[in-house]
Amino acid sequence: MSGPGSASAGGSSPYGNFFGGVQAGYEFLFPSRVMLGVEADFSFANYTDLAQTLSYRATPNNTADEQLEYLATLRGRAGYAFGGFTPFVTGGIAWASTRYSNTNLTTGNEAAYPSNIRLGWVLGAGIDYRLDQRWSARAEYLYTALPLTGFTFGTGGRYDSQYDLNRVRLGLNYRFGQADDGKSITDGSGALGDRGPGTWEIHGQSTFIYQGYGAIPAAYTGANSLPAGGQARETWTGSVFLGVRLWQGGELYYNPELLQGFGVANTTGAGAYPNGEAQKSNFPYPRYNTSRLFLRQEFGLGGEREKIESDYGQLAGEKDVSRVTVQIGKYSVKDLFDGNSYAEDPRVDFLNWAMWASAAFDYPADRLGLTWGLTAEINQKSWAARAGYFLVGNEPNANTYDLALLTRGGYVGELELRYNPYERPGIARLGTWLTTTYSGSYSQAVSLAALTPGLNANDTIAQTRQTRTKYGFYVNLEQELTDSIGAFGRFSWNNGQNEISAFTDVDLAVSLGLSIKGTWWNRPNDRIGIGGAMTSISANHASYLANGGLGVLVGDGALSYGAENLIEAYYAFQVFKGLVATADYQFLNNPGYNTVRGPAHFFSGRLRASF
Repeated sequence: MSGPGSASAGGSSPYGNFFGGVQAGYEFLFPSRVMLGVEADFSFANYTDLAQTLSYRATPNNTADEQLEYLATLRGRAGYAFGGFTPFVTGGIAWASTRYSNTNLTTGNEAAYPSNIRLGWVLGAGIDYRLDQRWSARAEYLYTALPLTGFTFGTGGRYDSQYDLNRVRLGLNYRFGQADDGKSITDGSGALGDRGPGTWEIHGQSTFIYQGYGAIPAAYTGANSLPAGGQARETWTGSVFLGVRLWQGGELYYNPELLQGFGVANTTGAGAYPNGEAQKSNFPYPRYNTSRLFLRQEFGLGGEREKIESDYGQLAGEKDVSRVTVQIGKYSVKDLFDGNSYAEDPRVDFLNWAMWASAAFDYPADRLGLTWGLTAEINQKSWAARAGYFLVGNEPNANTYDLALLTRGGYVGELELRYNPYERPGIARLGTWLTTTYSGSYSQAVSLAALTPGLNANDTIAQTRQTRTKYGFYVNLEQELTDSIGAFGRFSWNNGQNEISAFTDVDLAVSLGLSIKGTWWNRPNDRIGIGGAMTSISANHASYLANGGLGVLVGDGALSYGAENLIEAYYAFQVFKGLVATADYQFLNNPGYNTVRGPAHFFSGRLRASF
């Protein structure tokens, strides 16, 4: 990097990161077993902070970096098939979309510049292994060269770079136009294949949501406010979920995902936030994440057995009703706790955070809602009990985990009771939790700000951070009323004295609703959801916001306090099996707990494809 009146900075930058992506192509297998094909792929960097930064340089007056948005190749492939294996060589062109930015160290001004396409070439080799007629696994090595090129900033400085990338990739491919040989287990019916070790199942989904709201009344606006003029944003996720039986009772699960898009107001503006698919990290290009990678071991205790249907994170088969299950790895606390058949998944049912979760349950998680943990569960016919320990962030709303295991962490316990009044199944879940995190005190931040002219509570909250404990509980109910109608409700509370660690700015929440199947109008796979919620915060939390504090999602710079009130209704229309289109409406009063803002009317469209 160099520029007028400044020194040059040079050298090499090591770069290592996890990537994820998609690939598609065509191949032809000749009678001689020679394989020829062509393939294109797009890869995206991991979602964590700085994962996109390819290189960084600094001079006495400036800093600059280059960030990777995506890396793509178009390659020919040639190989030879024998048995289930096809070793191959591959090569072609490569290109990358990168973005430059620089910071003037004298003024502090930062500038970002438009995307730039870099062209190069790629060579590699690998091996495919046929799992069955439709599915194959792959391991390959690719060397990618992006030759020397650069960019001239508006200030006259220039940034030049070249990259040599070495990638080892593992992949899973689906082959269209092939007949199923019946050897795999993928449909969950229980009719195919051997349920023993080595069997596997795969599911996939893609969800696109477009959401917007019109102009709202607002006496003032802050850093975490819904823009008063209205806004529309979109989110997209694409994922697969692979499960493999390793041995008797042992199962391994892997869930890679691509995440892209923005929530309205950069996923701020309300404790009862309107889009459950909006991450607290905004990605203009898809970003890769290993969302789940965990080992599950089940120990049957004998007696009555039950059939388990194939689903995300669950292999089909039969299990002892009486069993103990241990799970360790990366997953969401919500995968195992605070579940509800009628309001659980923003990709399927209600979108609002206060509807699909107990909103005052500040469960351990990173910004994407995931963490590493260990859980144990005992299941009986009429009840289950589960408990777990999980890593927490090293500060509020963080992507880096706190590894002070004996000092800080999250503990969650739940008792699940199953009953059948009037031969209609119902479930009550009673949960309690405690998280010890490095967090600040609302009341201390306000007191410090009052002693220091010119500072507000958001300026002083970091000075109050130390090891603190937040705790709470939730009650989660669901009840089938008829063959077509189910009811649900949640109540949750936390002590509201310290900063929210990971979920949302809610200290008390109540929600109620109905889920209605379309059986009455001959659309049994359609769903209507109708519900409402109320969320509120503690007096100390409200005082913190009123004195300029910013929470995870809320903070208008001042506050005229009032509880948030929500109504949500949706219709999910099954276009055909595996494709569902949903229209959703939400009314939110007092967004951000501010009576001088809103109400806001949110309109959303959701399209989900799955297999």
